[in-house]
This record gives sequence, structure tokens and C-alpha cells, in this order.
Amino acid sequence: MLLSFCQTSQQPSPEELIRISYQSEATGEERDYFLYLPKGYHSEPDKEWPVILFLHGNGERGNAKDELDYVISHGPMYEAWIQKRDLPFIIIHPQLPMYDRDEYDEYLRDRQPENIPVRLDEGTPDRMQDFETPQPMSGYVENPEIPLPPEGPPNGWYRLEQDLLDILDHTSATLQTDPAKVYLTGLSYGGFGTWYIASKHPDRFAAIVPVVGFGHPDLMEPIAESQMGVWCFSGGRDYIVHPQYFYTGLNKLEELGHKNVMYTIHADMGHDAWTRVYKSEELYQWMLKH
Repeated sequence: MLLSFCQTSQQPSPEELIRISYQSEATGEERDYFLYLPKGYHSEPDKEWPVILFLHGNGERGNAKDELDYVISHGPMYEAWIQKRDLPFIIIHPQLPMYDRDEYDEYLRDRQPENIPVRLDEGTPDRMQDFETPQPMSGYVENPEIPLPPEGPPNGWYRLEQDLLDILDHTSATLQTDPAKVYLTGLSYGGFGTWYIASKHPDRFAAIVPVVGFGHPDLMEPIAESQMGVWCFSGGRDYIVHPQYFYTGLNKLEELGHKNVMYTIHADMGHDAWTRVYKSEELYQWMLKH
């Protein structure tokens, strides 16, 4: 009776945020990435856990050392670690190198460490306000003149392709992961990177969620052949990555016979539509169905 009581009353192990070092093939230097272990990971030694690999946007680049904390600003890790949501995934957050983007983007030069969200001992911090979107809502028709190459904007996640594969391999080799439930998602630069990495390695992922980043039609054949789940998002008021460019790649997927394509436009939101996407519960439940 005592043994039974102890087993049923055992509290699940708490969630953990771990910093892991690795040797980057892309830069030739040691870099770090964040790894999130969900609540109950250590107290359920026989369970295999789903994995989310998240690719951040342009504003969270850095040296993957003292600047790594910027990657927690958005996405699944922000939801799980900062907002303390009980997301039942191992979550991986690497960091894209600066590649001199701070010479062109003022918001990278002017960002301040004090604006990085911090996990509170008690409660959760207020969420950041949505971007201002003074532009009126309007509909878009397909524009087939894709303004970017298949790999997306310059100096993006395609440059860390092998690093990402190495990190996934290390995670699966050292942790209790479910190889059938590995998911790839990213926002903006990370949305473009999601399409690219999924196309090059379709056997790696059960489903992908590219957010405010469109897929080039030249990438779609491997994704269609794999029939991986695809749920793509954009903002109707996004004047940085226009919704008009999303249709060509998505229509190509359906033309190639893909049966599991979803596309959601948040017509009232701008480029930061990702805040609503990653805040939803439906997204994570959808992933787990694949």
C-alpha cells in the first residue's frame, strides 16, 4: 500500500532549460543552443518525447554565446519557458549568426539585452504589445513573380543546414525522443528556413509550420512526395513578407498531389502574426497528430 501511494503521489520532474555547446561546421567556432526538457521528462524514463526544432527570425541573430538569450524572445520556447505553458515537447532553439546583418538592419544594432524576456519565479511577465498595423486590411491575389531564390533571403538558415542536422542527431542520440514525431517550425527568416530545410531533408520531419515566410515552388516536390503535414501562416497586413507570394508554392504542393496542406492568413495582423500562432493551443495539438 505504501509503495502504491508513493508511485501515484510522485510529482513530475520540473521543466528545464539547458545550454548545450557544439562545434559549428558553418562558422568553425564553438556555438551554443538552448534545449528545453518538458515537465515530466526525468520522471517518465520510458516515454519517448516529440521534438520541435525552432528557427528564429532576423532580429534574434547572434554569436550563440552571450547573445543566445535573444532566441527566447518568440516561438515555442517563449511559450514554454517564459509563459510556463505545459508543452509536451523537447524544444531546440539554435541561433543564426549575425553575418553582418547588423550593418543593414537598425533594429539589430539598437536592440537591448534588457528587453529579453525573463522567466519569473512567480507568475509570468506581460506579453509584448502587437506591432502597430495602420494599413487597412485587404485581399491578395497570387503573384507568381517570386522575389527570392529557393533558399530565401540572404545569409539565412540554409547556411546552418549541417549544424541543424548535427543538433538533431545529437538530440536523438542522447535523449528520449520519438523519431516519428519531429517537427520543424520558424518565423520570418526562420519560416523561409523551414521550407528550405524540410525540402532538403523531408525524411526528418513529420510536419512543418512555416510562419510569415513563403516557400519557393522549386522546393515543393520533396515535401509533396513525403506528404509531411504543412500548416503555413501569414499576416494580412504584413508588408514585409506579402501574402501574395505564398500562393505559388502552396498551389504547387497541391498540384504535385500533396493532401495535407493548410494555409491560414491572420488578416488583421502584420508581420508579427507569429505571436498569435505560437500562443494558440491548436497549433501544438495539430503537430501531435502527425
